[in-house]
Amino acid sequence: MMHFRHNQLSIVLSILACLATGSASAQAHYQEKLTGTPLHFEMKSISAGTYQRGSAKGNPDERPVHAVYVDAFWMSATEVTWDIYELFVFEELESRIGLDPLADSGLDGVTRPTKPYLDMTFGMGKSGYPAVGMTQYNAIQFCKWLYLRTGNFYRLPTEAEWEYACKAGSTTDYHFGNSPAVLADYAWYEANSNGKTQPVGKKKPNAFGLYDMHGNVSEWTIDEYVADVYSTYKEGLIENPVVYAQELYPLVLKGGSFRDLPEDLRSATRIPSQPAWKAKDPQIPKSNWWFPDAPFVGVRLVRPLVTPSQEEIDAYYNQTPIEDY
Repeated sequence: MMHFRHNQLSIVLSILACLATGSASAQAHYQEKLTGTPLHFEMKSISAGTYQRGSAKGNPDERPVHAVYVDAFWMSATEVTWDIYELFVFEELESRIGLDPLADSGLDGVTRPTKPYLDMTFGMGKSGYPAVGMTQYNAIQFCKWLYLRTGNFYRLPTEAEWEYACKAGSTTDYHFGNSPAVLADYAWYEANSNGKTQPVGKKKPNAFGLYDMHGNVSEWTIDEYVADVYSTYKEGLIENPVVYAQELYPLVLKGGSFRDLPEDLRSATRIPSQPAWKAKDPQIPKSNWWFPDAPFVGVRLVRPLVTPSQEEIDAYYNQTPIEDY
């Protein structure tokens, strides 16, 4: 798991400050292609704006509701699938499909995950299915791999960005309204998933063109989970809030998953990561890379409108993980 140390915070803090400060109207949706392969993913333009974060009728950690401004960014239309993530995990697959080795690219290298000792698809499906079971550190290193492959800076969303993108202008429990009666039109969850993940992008999107923001897999954010953090915000508009991790656990995931009940899929629901997600890991210390007991954890990408400096990019990607326990 990633742990941001105090002497690194000043650099990491400036990464999010490099988000767009002007109008996002010039942004365009785009398709990111992995050169030399048929693989690609869609990035949706998310305009800067203000919204009400949290829920007055939700869980205690969702209160009080407060006004938040977020700068413009792009977000991947779907959760990252195994089709691309597996190339990062298994270096030998890159050459098999014709990708040039990163070592020959003239770019700094990327740290690969330790090879999982079990099938991290958990038998649920691979092609078109969301990649699952990765730690936050793993997800960030995948973002670095993508950066070296594409030249575009990708990272995890902040909790505030994620909720803004999910709500997509709505003020209701879900981006489509308050009633879970039509949830199955938008989400894979406990009632319709058959107990497993499903191919991404098969349900209806939200107003921003984002699929599976409710359900399928819970998605990593940058933030540390602090149950009462909303109560620390003073009245007024909070700009680009983020809580940088000072502890190994817990961190915030959003969206709920295929195994969850409707109330756990609400836009405002906050999900803390848990050490128990590594209960089956026989290693001491436990892996920085995988959660063998979390087949419900996945990742969605963000790209800031304004690219950070090279120093800031390196600071984000090259954090040193601390050992699990």
